[in-house]
Amino acid sequence: MKGVQLDEEFKHPRYEYVCESHQEGGLPLLHTYRILVKQRSYGIVRKLCNALSIWTIGLLFASAGKEAGLHWVLAIGVLFYVLWRRGQVEQEAVVVMPTLGVQLETLYRSKNVKRRFVPLHRILRPVINEAVTPTTCYTYLALLLRDDSRLTLTFLHVRPPLSMLVPIWTALCAAFDQSRRSQSLLREK
Repeated sequence: MKGVQLDEEFKHPRYEYVCESHQEGGLPLLHTYRILVKQRSYGIVRKLCNALSIWTIGLLFASAGKEAGLHWVLAIGVLFYVLWRRGQVEQEAVVVMPTLGVQLETLYRSKNVKRRFVPLHRILRPVINEAVTPTTCYTYLALLLRDDSRLTLTFLHVRPPLSMLVPIWTALCAAFDQSRRSQSLLREK
């Protein structure tokens, strides 16, 4: 019997954390950790201000005697809005498959989905690092991979707080250790 169990949730002003366990026959098949980006309440005000500014520019063009300018300004404004909306991230997820690997997913507001799969045998270790810039400091979860000198970030577009990263890091470490133990048992036989 297939089932989805909601394990835990964290509340944050900017993000929402959801952990789901997918099971079949009592055995966990995979764990999905989602970071959902909340809609900001001032988004509607910003949209109205953008529309008003585009309309004002169009009226300025129209008052100068260029009626065709109004249509071009509106078309360019709509194009910028569509491009801006398309690049917004709705959620990012880490799907841990204990025997296979890790799938990293990014869902955009335009409903485009980008997925990257990292096989478990390529992962050296999951790590939580701290990045310090001149203006801010934040933590991120990354994967150290074999034959790669760079870190693979699990969340490319969102920066969840440490309290949301620790359970994901724990699950990745558990899957990694389980895979390592099964590989060592196979080598001994």
